[in-house]
Amino acid sequence: MASATSLLSEDQFLCSICLDVFTDPVSTPCGHSFCKNCVNEHWDIIEQCQCPTCKKLYYTRPELEVNIFISEMLFQFRQQVQQRASSSSSEQQAAKPGEIPCDVCTGTKLKAVKSCLVCLTSYCESHLEPHLTASGLKRHQLIDPVENLQGRMCVKHDKLLEVFCKDDQICVCMLCTISDHKTHDVVPLQEEFELKKTELGKTEAEIQQMILKRNLKIQEIKHSVELSKENTDKEIAEDVEAFTKLKESVEKYQAKVITMIEEKQKQREKQAEGFLKELEQEISELKKRNSELEKLSHSEDHFNVLQSFQSVNAVPPTKDWTEVIVHPLSYDGTVNTAVAQLIQTLKNRFPEVDLTWAQKYAVDVTLDPDSAHPKLILSDDGKQVHHVDAKKNLPDNPERFSVGLCVFGKQNVSSGRLYFDVQVKGKPEWLFGVARVSVNRKGLNTVSCKKGYWTLQFRGEKFFALADTPVLLSLKSVPEKMGLFVDYEEGLVSFYDVDAAALIYSFTRCSFNEKLLPFFCPGVNQGGKNSTPLIISPVHHTE
Repeated sequence: MASATSLLSEDQFLCSICLDVFTDPVSTPCGHSFCKNCVNEHWDIIEQCQCPTCKKLYYTRPELEVNIFISEMLFQFRQQVQQRASSSSSEQQAAKPGEIPCDVCTGTKLKAVKSCLVCLTSYCESHLEPHLTASGLKRHQLIDPVENLQGRMCVKHDKLLEVFCKDDQICVCMLCTISDHKTHDVVPLQEEFELKKTELGKTEAEIQQMILKRNLKIQEIKHSVELSKENTDKEIAEDVEAFTKLKESVEKYQAKVITMIEEKQKQREKQAEGFLKELEQEISELKKRNSELEKLSHSEDHFNVLQSFQSVNAVPPTKDWTEVIVHPLSYDGTVNTAVAQLIQTLKNRFPEVDLTWAQKYAVDVTLDPDSAHPKLILSDDGKQVHHVDAKKNLPDNPERFSVGLCVFGKQNVSSGRLYFDVQVKGKPEWLFGVARVSVNRKGLNTVSCKKGYWTLQFRGEKFFALADTPVLLSLKSVPEKMGLFVDYEEGLVSFYDVDAAALIYSFTRCSFNEKLLPFFCPGVNQGGKNSTPLIISPVHHTE
């Protein structure tokens, strides 16, 4: 047969005044039982003594008798609870480092399963039981276990921080709302918690999208490197096939070209590795922040969410990867160019090979009227330019040359290659080439590589390459049509005599750093002697 104590529950030992387990139970003459201190305090504050349960009126305060039966039963019940707690504690695990320990456990601290915001105490499973069974404790607010519960108390009023001040963005107690924060906009923690949680969700989604974009960028860069490697392998194979047809004297040159190609690939891979490392670092930071956001967004701890919101909600600083591109190396015609240069060095033969390859990158260049000096006349089709003495009344916009008799072409090059032809026949003076888009257009400027110009000049029946120091060129004949070729990545600007299919001069190892534009100076009119225009000609590919 079950013992009497096994049938008892805590609800049978609750004082109806404090709604907690009896402490020093006493009984009134009418037979109702209360905590001794509870009933005395109750009678101290009322005018007439009444039983708190049946409302029986006593004209004089009655003698209170200790309820021996309840005391003995309560003693047995507590022993039973302690035995159950001891048995349950042996089955539970002790709190590990980083876990919240029970504040009630003596000796070995068990892992807390809940924290009470009313008691400001964390409980293990056993010590939490009264909060789950006692009617007076069931109304307490339980949350997942947290540290530093005292930190949730107002340091000024020693009250629970249970509202949020929107003006100061801090948690405050109810007394703060009628003192320091009297005129501020305050709302319940739950209300602000919901708003902040929504914002956290948006930030989390934003960071997840950033991670996705960076993963895609990683795939793009890796794919570009793979294409570059394939092109490199293919170029090396073609290079080997071409050079095996040459005599033994060119084998060293062949090895040099292969090494050059492989070095370019290594440089491109090194560049890509740098980008990948940066991206992976950003992803690591974003994942870390996303993990924090995810943990915070799933938390029901209003206080912790609001306290951590400012530091966690901000997106970590990252780089804008939109314009970052690792271009696959392209080697179209490299073998032919290398062979042609080698042949030209050894026997000055086959100069037309370079020009034929360069003409594959022909661009339809037209002149930009917004950049033209007011004394320059442009044709309607934007293909011709010459100088006149009369100055036109044109707006002095930022793009226009106001001192030099110059004009830019509209087409620019910031990567890859570009080629175009210019007819110079019948002109005793001219200058053309390419220039950085940022060159000075409003004042006197020395035309040189150092100033951002890569040009050739014909003047006084002499040819000059306008490098940092002008280079006098010796040509067998005066060209009638000039070709210009730019390889942006190689830092190369080459000028050709189109009709003779001959290379005139090359600027090598140039540092461009920004967009380049075709650049033209038709020269001064000279009373009509130099009235023939510079003409941008259609490219007729050399056979």
